[in-house]
Amino acid sequence: MSEITDTERSSEQRSDERSNPFDGYVVAIGASAGGLDALERFFQGLPEKTGAAFVVIQHLSPDHKSMMASLLARHTPMPVVTVAHDMHIEADRVHLIPPASLMTVSRDSLRLSPKNPRGLTLPIDLFFCSLAKEFGNRAIGVILSGTGSDGTRGAVAINDAGGFLLAQDPESAKFDGMPRSVIATGLVDAILPPEDLGPRLVEHIHQLPQAKIHTPVLYHEIDKDSAHEEIMHLLQHSGGIDFREYKPATVMRRMERRMQVRQTPDLLSYARLLESDRGELATLRRELLIPVTSFFRDPETFETLAETAIKTIVTERGDNQPIRVWAPGIATGEEAYTLAILFAEAFERARRWPNFKLFATDVEPQNVETAGAGVFSEAITAEISPERLDQFFMRRGNHFVVRPEIRQSIIFARHNLLEDPPFTRMDLVSCRNLLIYFRPEAQERALRRLQYAMAPGGFLLLGPSETIANLQTDFTAVSSKHKIYRILRHVSLPLDAANAPLSRHSVVGAKPRMLTQQQSPVSDAAVIDAAQALLLHTYAPTSLLLNQRHDLLHVFGDVGHYLRIGEGSVSLDLGKLLPSALVPIAKALLYKAARDRVPLRSDLLGVTLSERGTERLRLVARPVEPAHGELHLLLSFEPEVMPEPDIEVGVETEVEGEARAAALALEGKKSRTDIEVISLDRETAQRLENLERELAATRESLQATIEELETANEELQATNEELMASNEELQSSNEELQSVNEELYTVNAENQEKIEILNRLNADLDGMAKAASIATIFVDSQLRLTRFTPEATSLFKIRDADLGRPIDDFSNMLQYPEFMPELRRTIDAGEMLQHEIHAANGRNYLARVLPYFMRSGESRGAVATFVDITTLRDVERLQAVLDSLPEHVAVLDRRGVITMVNSSWRRFAAENGDPELKRSGIGVNYLDVCDQEEDSEASEGIAKILSGESDSFALEYPCHSPDEERWFVMHVAPIDHPNGGVVVSHIEVTKWSGGVNEES
Repeated sequence: MSEITDTERSSEQRSDERSNPFDGYVVAIGASAGGLDALERFFQGLPEKTGAAFVVIQHLSPDHKSMMASLLARHTPMPVVTVAHDMHIEADRVHLIPPASLMTVSRDSLRLSPKNPRGLTLPIDLFFCSLAKEFGNRAIGVILSGTGSDGTRGAVAINDAGGFLLAQDPESAKFDGMPRSVIATGLVDAILPPEDLGPRLVEHIHQLPQAKIHTPVLYHEIDKDSAHEEIMHLLQHSGGIDFREYKPATVMRRMERRMQVRQTPDLLSYARLLESDRGELATLRRELLIPVTSFFRDPETFETLAETAIKTIVTERGDNQPIRVWAPGIATGEEAYTLAILFAEAFERARRWPNFKLFATDVEPQNVETAGAGVFSEAITAEISPERLDQFFMRRGNHFVVRPEIRQSIIFARHNLLEDPPFTRMDLVSCRNLLIYFRPEAQERALRRLQYAMAPGGFLLLGPSETIANLQTDFTAVSSKHKIYRILRHVSLPLDAANAPLSRHSVVGAKPRMLTQQQSPVSDAAVIDAAQALLLHTYAPTSLLLNQRHDLLHVFGDVGHYLRIGEGSVSLDLGKLLPSALVPIAKALLYKAARDRVPLRSDLLGVTLSERGTERLRLVARPVEPAHGELHLLLSFEPEVMPEPDIEVGVETEVEGEARAAALALEGKKSRTDIEVISLDRETAQRLENLERELAATRESLQATIEELETANEELQATNEELMASNEELQSSNEELQSVNEELYTVNAENQEKIEILNRLNADLDGMAKAASIATIFVDSQLRLTRFTPEATSLFKIRDADLGRPIDDFSNMLQYPEFMPELRRTIDAGEMLQHEIHAANGRNYLARVLPYFMRSGESRGAVATFVDITTLRDVERLQAVLDSLPEHVAVLDRRGVITMVNSSWRRFAAENGDPELKRSGIGVNYLDVCDQEEDSEASEGIAKILSGESDSFALEYPCHSPDEERWFVMHVAPIDHPNGGVVVSHIEVTKWSGGVNEES
């Protein structure tokens, strides 16, 4: 099929095309290694007229001319063209990307740009993304066999635009890397073998709207609203997401796309489908969440963020102050890693590495799991600079893995921005392209939560289409163009009680119940528990329950005036909660109590408390050993007991006595006796001595280890530098080799296809030569034998093993001495020569010698054919014999048709009114002629001979002319031959028959 080029069109045709832009579906087909076979099978399943335009993007070698157009043209009735720059897209035509080019679509024209000869390029991703941008829901992406992950990012873009996605079944692909990569996104609408993708594509393109049932509008709206509400309920029940908070138009558009893919006629039918198909429910939820993201999306925005917000945060934070960042709605994690990279670069520039934590959250658990893995396809090379790839990622085959130092700084978690409590004390909150999907009231609620999450002076980053219109007084714009804001006023509560939505557990219309006398009486056990809690609160000392690591587990009593919470990250370590004056004493008491398993009490201590002034108290440490479990410690604060005023002295009441007895009972047996008061100075000195001895031994061991490590480190440093240099070279070489390997595989597939075609042609030539039964030999320019037919062995003494030997080395049966000179003459001059020759076997041959050429016109050899014409010569001899007879002779076949006549027959016919032999020439049925002349006796006699009923037939008949009377005898005899037939002869017997008539 001939190729069509855009340059063949006139300027008038081009202007007409521009005025009528293409408005159909565009099917983009991405393929790489092993893609030729898949493409052929795909196009074999497509009809000639679909109304869609097809664009094939394949990894082609820039150093070889592609034969893809001619190969694909054999498998589709559609015209196949190689794209030229600015070519117009046409329906029912296959457009092929040329080698060494990248292709995009602008409006309805295909644009070409040169491919970078070095480095990794992703032509499928590039074209898919541009197609999604230009054609939206009329874009269709098809991923066929290939290695790597090219096409995955582009497929996500097509899905985001509402397009249709197909992928080859990996089991049917020669290389399943590309199909598996795009299938892993969960966005593919159909996974089929190549031959089944075409019919599924046609179904999608030609899907007709279902016939509408004429029902009253009211009932129709009720059914539609009911079905919509049912779908919202199913989505909320399965994933915990209330999509009623999302914009209805966006939700409905996504549902209609899934309805078209699943070929359901209406919303009610789709709701029934979701009830029975949990896979479709998960697919709809993922599509509604629209997981479209990339690294450094809007690079200018992130550059501005790094120069303003991130630089300010790193500069203002002290070394002990942690930096906290929150990125809600991170999808597959690219934006979270982008922020972590920017902060890592800022730390490197400032030569400071404070504690940094980034909270990356999303409402979809699958997105959180994917983001947490930190594994990305090679498509990110188009988004991240090579320097950042080397610094923050590690190459693993066809994927890139985030380095541990970046991954460990990010905490991934599932979080619903509209329902779950927000994080707090965030220095930066990045919420890009999430609010645009919410209803206005949900947007405002989400913004209030983000505001609550921010620390004083924190920064907020929004998407280009998002705004803080209702919070303008609370923020100042750092960059209005890039939507970067800094908070001015912090809110005290995350949610306004008036605006907060009802909890999913709340009951509408529920009223608080008033306590009445009719309520059931309280049990005695409850009264006893309440009384015991009162006693503990009144008489028991304020205490802290600690584990062996001195972490706070539980508080008894009011300890607010004893504990303090310092600035920075929150910790439950006792050393960071107690006043600094009490820390060494408490640590010593707890250490010795845990070691000796005895309670201990300190001397009276004077502690300055900001609220109560100076207070004198004792610290008491007690070991707590449960029956089953590890040791815990109880640290109590016992203030100095002051004498009670006289007016308070009196007789102890019965209730007071019981309370005091209960308090003493709680302290245990040892608490009723004197608890040992330890000397802190002696204990401290003893512990310091032990620690000094241990420290000295540790220092000696550490010094030896440091010396060994320094030596090993120097060696490792040199080795590491060599390995890094080698690794960079190998990585660069590996990328180039992988790209070359795919291109070579494509070239190999095309060559293999050509070889198969040549093999079929070779088989056809062999079959044709055998069927023709003509002796033929082929020789090259040096008269060496290159090919021959089986019939040639009867004339030349040659065998299959003789190929490549000079033809004059073989004896032959031809009486043709000029054969070798004429072969040379034909090769040199390109002339065709023909002769009739005789052979020693008694046969006659027509010898033809002619040259054969390549496409360049250069003579590459000669072909000699020898056609056996012995039979023709025998026929000519027989004709001469018949012509020498004076009788009129004709030969009839088994049907009575004349096949041969002699010259006497022709002469008689010419003399008797039939000069052109129309009634008695070759091809005329002689039986019909006899019937027309009403000579039934002759007709019957000939018929009997032909049928075998008689062996001979003779008939005398008159045939008078105007001048004389004539008598003839017709004699008919059968031909003894498998083909049958008879010989008819007419002999004039006038002179004999006339004498006989006179005597009579």
